[in-house]
Amino acid sequence: MRSHRRQGLDPSKFKLHAWAHTIVENQIAMGDEIPVAEAIDRLIAEGLDRHEAIHAVAARLMEHIQVITQSGAQPSDDLHDAYFDAVRQLTAEDWLNS
Repeated sequence: MRSHRRQGLDPSKFKLHAWAHTIVENQIAMGDEIPVAEAIDRLIAEGLDRHEAIHAVAARLMEHIQVITQSGAQPSDDLHDAYFDAVRQLTAEDWLNS
């Protein structure tokens, strides 16, 4: 929290932010079962530090959740595949330019 406070993150969003970090860390721990760990490694190889790479994937995660909540759709394999595809396509350049 101190690191994020120094970076200017709104304290009212700390819980949501920590929640996103936790989900991405758990997805990394799943290893090859899903493409997140591979994406993190690739983003780091492209020049992001680990924390930035987690933020980049977390941003795709939040977009995925937003699609589900706004559409009222039930989570499904198709929706999860769309998230995984977005994670696979994510580049450091994309993240830095977003």
